[in-house]
Amino acid sequence: MFSRILYFIGAFCMLSFVTACAETQSTENKIGTFVDKHGWLSVKGTSLVDENGEILVMKGVSLGWHNWWSQFYNESTVTWLQNDWGCNLVRAAIGVEPNGAYIDNSVLANNCLDNVIDAAIKNGMYVIIDWHSHNMRTEEAKAFFTRVANKYKDYPNIIYEIFNEPERISWEEVKSYSEELIKTIRAIDKKNIILVGNPHWDQDIHLAADNPIKGYDNIMYTLHFYAATHKKDLRDRADYALKKGIPIFISECAGMEATGDGTIDHQEWDTWVEWMAKNNITWVAWSVSSKNETCSMIKDNSSPISNWTTNDLKEWGVLVKSLLKK
Repeated sequence: MFSRILYFIGAFCMLSFVTACAETQSTENKIGTFVDKHGWLSVKGTSLVDENGEILVMKGVSLGWHNWWSQFYNESTVTWLQNDWGCNLVRAAIGVEPNGAYIDNSVLANNCLDNVIDAAIKNGMYVIIDWHSHNMRTEEAKAFFTRVANKYKDYPNIIYEIFNEPERISWEEVKSYSEELIKTIRAIDKKNIILVGNPHWDQDIHLAADNPIKGYDNIMYTLHFYAATHKKDLRDRADYALKKGIPIFISECAGMEATGDGTIDHQEWDTWVEWMAKNNITWVAWSVSSKNETCSMIKDNSSPISNWTTNDLKEWGVLVKSLLKK
């Protein structure tokens, strides 16, 4: 009888040990990813903060236009960027107007987008859903974000970029468009971050600072720069916006000319990197693509879609990877 009691006690202890180990492993898995650690994001003053109220600065890369570089819109590429490059943020640039883009083929666009979002969620990364347009397409944009918000509203990984780079459109028009899109998204998703563009390829942020959107939380304004073209004058505009309480999110940047080509201006790029660090600003480098230009990080179409060696990367890709891994 006594031995039987000891047997049951031993079995109970073993079961408790296994259960405790399983719970410990589950807890470790839960807190193991970047998103698990930081959770739902919000805006406090001019800063992006995590769910603990701590300032969060993310660094990542943007995939190229999906309609031209769809081969990179897959789990393998996103996982490699997280594991090998140290990315905690990836941007899905869903092209809108060109041939083969969203207006022509919304099925391809949505499939590419969902591939990247699902991979980012699986890898515990944040993901920017970028309506990569230079023109106002209000109704199409509303339909696009309605679908994606309904599907992913319960995930803290999501960041909406509602207008990539307005070109020759006034801030008043961009503001009105943005308010319509924000209203559409907030009817479904109450709290994930929304990024708002501004005229002149996201360089007229001073105009938004003088007449900001009101009545909504967790809104940030995008600033784009290419260091060989955009220098102190643009940083001065950004400083002005920050002083007026405008939260800045750099959803696209690079070190060469604004054409995406030309020589990398290392000195000016380093100045921008220091400025972003000083102001606790998140940034995303352009782009994971294999076009014959300086800002495309992948050497050419013979390179794989992931598992890149240094020989598969251009100078810009090597530089960005090195900076992300620091």
